[in-house]
Amino acid sequence: MPELPDVVLYIEALEPRLRGARLERVRLLSPFVLRSVDPPLAAAAGRAVSGLRRLGKRIVIGLDGDLFLLLHLMIAGRLHWRPAGARPPGKIGLAALDFSTGTLVLTEAGTKRRAAIHLVRGEEGVRAHDPGGLEVLGADLAAFRAALVAENHTLKRSLTDPRLFSGIGNAYSDEILHRARLSPVKLSRQLTDAESARLFEATRATLLDWCERLRREAGAKFPEGVTAFREGMAVHGRYGKPCPACGAPVQRIVHAENETNYCARCQTGGRLLADRALSRLLGEDWPQTLEELEERKATGGAEGRSAGRVASRARPGPTRPSA
Repeated sequence: MPELPDVVLYIEALEPRLRGARLERVRLLSPFVLRSVDPPLAAAAGRAVSGLRRLGKRIVIGLDGDLFLLLHLMIAGRLHWRPAGARPPGKIGLAALDFSTGTLVLTEAGTKRRAAIHLVRGEEGVRAHDPGGLEVLGADLAAFRAALVAENHTLKRSLTDPRLFSGIGNAYSDEILHRARLSPVKLSRQLTDAESARLFEATRATLLDWCERLRREAGAKFPEGVTAFREGMAVHGRYGKPCPACGAPVQRIVHAENETNYCARCQTGGRLLADRALSRLLGEDWPQTLEELEERKATGGAEGRSAGRVASRARPGPTRPSA
């Protein structure tokens, strides 16, 4: 899912292309992508773009007449800038927004249609789509700590809850927690003041660093390579590969469609976090520490095969949507 750095990059690329441009029409290739009915989509035609901004993981395109287009890319939605009137791709194309300066194409890989377009009226309509999470890059430590302890969840869940923090998802939460050297399953209200401060600094630094990295990669071009799996990430999407800080193999927890990646040596004191499905499958053979896992792999016995090979093959790797 495009997260804060990716959405920031999209907006910075769209700003010079769209500001002052006129929206000629919106072509819907999938009727399900439009999730609003009032005002009607036709009301947006002929209006000039007055501004762009981010609302959590949403892109807000302001139009003259106090109308706003909200684009939510969800997991596999992506944006592409094409010459005016360009034909969107048939299979993955959802919509084409024809502006006087070019066409913004919305695509979505896979079969699930989750990406959404809303047309709303006024700031009140925009606020109705705001989950209310804290904008960390504009907050101080006190505000961050207050959001963190508002509910007692695991750090992974807290960081990715849009009601608590704005724009952070699965990928960058893994990177933040690795940078902070904190376990993804530690409860938010169990953090010491020093750990909260460390997490705050890691959150800001990770988001700012990746915004800058993505800017350098894109240059003046429109960002076409938006993905949750990037070269240079420390742990996210790097299961089994060496941690760049200590060299230990990156571990993972798989739950439903989400995967949490972490370094046991850097973040959990060497303790392996139990994957629910695998720990039930392996029972007492489930290794408790990184050292125990490595020992069992080295022996090549039944336990080593169960803990190592079975664990690596029992779940597929993360799906990498492309558009």
